[in-house]
Amino acid sequence: MEEKKYKRLPSGNSDFRSIRTENYAYVDKTRYIEMLENESNKNQFFIRPRKFGKSLFFMTLSYYYDLNRLDEFEALFGDLYIGKHPTPERNSYAVLKFDFSGLDTSSEQGFVKSFSTNVQNRVCNFFNLYASIFPDAKKYIQQIEDERQGISSLEKVFDAAEQNKVKLFFIIDEYDHFANDLIAMGNMQGTDIYKAMIAANGLVRDFYERLKNAAKSSIVNRTFITGISPVMLDDLTSGYNVAAVLTMDPKYNEMMGFTQEEVEWLMRETGVNPEHIKIDMTAYYDGYMFTTDGKHSVYNPAMILHFFEQILKNDGPPKNIVDLNMQIDYGRLRRLFKNESNKETLLKIIKEDGIVSELLQKFPIDMLEDDTQFVSLLFYMGLLTIKGAYLSEMRLEIPNYSIKTLYWDYIVRMVKETSPLMTIQSQSLNESIVAMAMEGDISRFIEYVSKNAFSKFSAQDLKHFDEKYIQALLLAYLFMSRIYVPMSEYEAVPGRTDIYLQRDPRLPQVKWEWILELKYCKTAAKPGEIAKLQKEGKEQLKQYLTSHRLGNRPDLKAAVIVFIGKNKYRIKLNERKNG
Repeated sequence: MEEKKYKRLPSGNSDFRSIRTENYAYVDKTRYIEMLENESNKNQFFIRPRKFGKSLFFMTLSYYYDLNRLDEFEALFGDLYIGKHPTPERNSYAVLKFDFSGLDTSSEQGFVKSFSTNVQNRVCNFFNLYASIFPDAKKYIQQIEDERQGISSLEKVFDAAEQNKVKLFFIIDEYDHFANDLIAMGNMQGTDIYKAMIAANGLVRDFYERLKNAAKSSIVNRTFITGISPVMLDDLTSGYNVAAVLTMDPKYNEMMGFTQEEVEWLMRETGVNPEHIKIDMTAYYDGYMFTTDGKHSVYNPAMILHFFEQILKNDGPPKNIVDLNMQIDYGRLRRLFKNESNKETLLKIIKEDGIVSELLQKFPIDMLEDDTQFVSLLFYMGLLTIKGAYLSEMRLEIPNYSIKTLYWDYIVRMVKETSPLMTIQSQSLNESIVAMAMEGDISRFIEYVSKNAFSKFSAQDLKHFDEKYIQALLLAYLFMSRIYVPMSEYEAVPGRTDIYLQRDPRLPQVKWEWILELKYCKTAAKPGEIAKLQKEGKEQLKQYLTSHRLGNRPDLKAAVIVFIGKNKYRIKLNERKNG
């Protein structure tokens, strides 16, 4: 039997032509091209979180509609859905692509220059690509460069298309990238630059007004705009109000991201050995829903590709289950939480594993202090996802384990800012968790967090101090060590554990796993209150330890930990004999 020839994993590759011609696996999303073309409005706006495959889809559209790519159609699309079901408009447009990532946002002058130069360069490149159908292409380029026309160079494109009866397709990727940078700056200068650029006479508004006018007069025949958040959409309402917003349309829930079926196909095509998968991939990377009526949840593509790439490189289990680049990527959003109201909302999400809220399809940048706008932004950023309808609102939850670790990171950073005496001594922390893992001694870890964190809390932090707050901080500390995979609210059936410490699949030598039941009472507790809480916790542990998931485990320890005030605690180990 002939050995199967595996395809390459397209990790970090958003070049559609490269993927299709260089033996990469391509998850076929081309049926959505047909659906988009059948929409009554040919001007379309669609957003998804970062690293969700927007740039690849952007390039797929470009190659499909580009009149210069007709000769490549069979090679690029022949065996895909759209190749077998071509639409009337295939390869019939001159495509002008914009990507507004990487602009200079350090000053207003720097931004104006970089935005103008970006547009001008894209226009000149457009005329070079389509010189064969625009007789005056070289003349246009010379005029644009000599006069440094910036965004006014768009008028040359419109004039040329109208004179030569050429259909135009504008595709804009990262439409809001500079806005997200300025939001993340979190200072007055950033806000002022943003408002200046989209005000009535602002540069960005001017760009979109030109595009809107060309679309209304049918000079631009089709547009597709992608980005991360709808913030600029609201601020550009009068500047660009001709697009259909398809972001939460149920038909397009799975247009970006991988379904379970697509993940399994990708494994087969690239040769990922399922024996090396020691974790529940659904719990770690799946769970995104962008509408209450979507058929399937989707995986974050970047997360799953990172996971598979490690398996293929190592021919074994991956070294990093959670992509640390995700933490760096979302790290700048921490600046959003400086507002006290937003901090309270964030804590509520962490404690309750989600929140009930309205979801807004557009909102202005200066309203992010409002709870609903802030929660909506977290949804669009991929930090929350739709779980279901709740009366007239939505139940939003943290999508998966990987995103939960970002919240844990945030809460530690927040506490350190408000409680400067709090310290993280990495070596001591790791040694205390090693003692849990190898010696079954939890006291050193609890003493560490009590001494270095809880006892140093500010009055502000103590306002939030309760079982859920303690749980989030403990999870964050435990995740730092990479010895355990800490799980919150693990479903033991019956009940859910406060914390379940599962050994990292890379470390089978870890001797002990743990269940922790957390309790809290204030310093001035009533007589017998601590004993009552210990008894309550012990009964809960008994349930967990007789469950079908966690029962009869000789490698499992359990403890009730009652925290008293901010610097005292009591530990009660379960009495079951282990090992």
